[in-house]
Amino acid sequence: MTHHDSGSERPGHISLGEDRWLLVAVAGLLSFVAMLDMNIVNVALADIADGLHVSAAIAQWAVLGYQLPVVALLLPVGRWLDGGGMRSAVLVSTAGFGLSSALAAAAPWAAWLIAARLVQGAFGAALFVLMPVLAMRSVRPQLRGRAMSVPATLGPLGAVTGPAVGGLLLDHFGWHAVFLVKLPFCLLALLVAWRAMPRDARPRRPDHRSLADALLVAAGVAVLLLTLTLASNDPWWLLLVFAAIPPLWWWLRGPGGRPVTGVLGASGLFRAHGAVLALAAGFAAMHYVVALHLQRDDGVSATTTGLIVLAFPLGMGLAGPLGGRLADRYGARPVAVTGAALTAAGLLLLVPLGADWSPWQVAWRLALAGVGMGLNGGPTQALVMSTAPPDRIATVGSTVQLARSLGFTLGPALATAVWGLTGPANGVHAGLALAAIAAALAVPLIALPGRPPAPVPEQTTDAAHT
Repeated sequence: MTHHDSGSERPGHISLGEDRWLLVAVAGLLSFVAMLDMNIVNVALADIADGLHVSAAIAQWAVLGYQLPVVALLLPVGRWLDGGGMRSAVLVSTAGFGLSSALAAAAPWAAWLIAARLVQGAFGAALFVLMPVLAMRSVRPQLRGRAMSVPATLGPLGAVTGPAVGGLLLDHFGWHAVFLVKLPFCLLALLVAWRAMPRDARPRRPDHRSLADALLVAAGVAVLLLTLTLASNDPWWLLLVFAAIPPLWWWLRGPGGRPVTGVLGASGLFRAHGAVLALAAGFAAMHYVVALHLQRDDGVSATTTGLIVLAFPLGMGLAGPLGGRLADRYGARPVAVTGAALTAAGLLLLVPLGADWSPWQVAWRLALAGVGMGLNGGPTQALVMSTAPPDRIATVGSTVQLARSLGFTLGPALATAVWGLTGPANGVHAGLALAAIAAALAVPLIALPGRPPAPVPEQTTDAAHT
């Protein structure tokens, strides 16, 4: 405990003399908003295409324009934010996120909209990295499970509820409201952070080496994300994945990548990251297959489908706070393992999904899987962040978010591929079996403890850059 406390007094850290739950609430609020933006625009693409007089393919970049920089910049942003300046980073990222969202709503043509979304995605990447770090540093170590459960639960809830919220706004106010709905949340978060966060040092400015690292990672991850996105329609796009290897390899072999792989290997965090990716992929695959089956095969209306699928976030929202409390009392690992096992069980029970199932039969299985995700999210995040060396917390936060984001993208792509290979008759069961297997893989990955943290390599190189 003393080790973490002393690290928390450096510039950019919040003093642990008191628990600042208001800042934990800000972390949860901004996590919800940032994840909401990953899916809320999907339902408005047709209206955006009509309103801006562009094709559906161009309108799709209103979504990709946000998702690509979010995923591509997570690692560079995490390395940069390890330099300190927490308050300044939160204020600038929140203000930039809100302003670019307003600019997107005011877009008179498609190029304007796509540019605004690219900028918003860059600020979104910073928010994804900052929020778990802010929650962790705002409370005493013995309360971290409870604190980490707030952004870990509200973030995925934002992703799940995005389409439902977007549909309501679209029906009553038009596509501009899909971008404007986040502004009140950003303003509230700005006001609270401005008043409640202690002043600290400014973040260090990115140097030429940092910018080069950012370009390499952004290029490799962007190609990887595009490959997974396009492969859902045509498996031949998977060949594009080879184009992502050279930039990522150069980055991993250089001074920017070695500290990242070093801290993950030294702290035994690779398995935990694999569990995060597996659970995210399992959840995303399930969500895609169930919604598609209910509407396409069973003829269920979009409204009824939305209500059935909401059983998952309902279970998750109810179990999230409980998971944090249990983790603080009994330890993060056993609670995280229990949550992953419940998620796998819920998804496994969905595999025989048939046309004769009632909405209740689908909903309670989704709720069980959601309860598992709620129990797992906060404890897993606390387990990972507490294992990280104090001077690499932002880096580890960024790698966790990257694993989760890749899982959300990988799940539907794999489910689509399996559905296509097994045919219409067996595609639903194969896709749900894939989701269950992915979730089940997370159980042993979390259950096996890692080695205690070791000194991080390449710190002298980092010091040279700063």
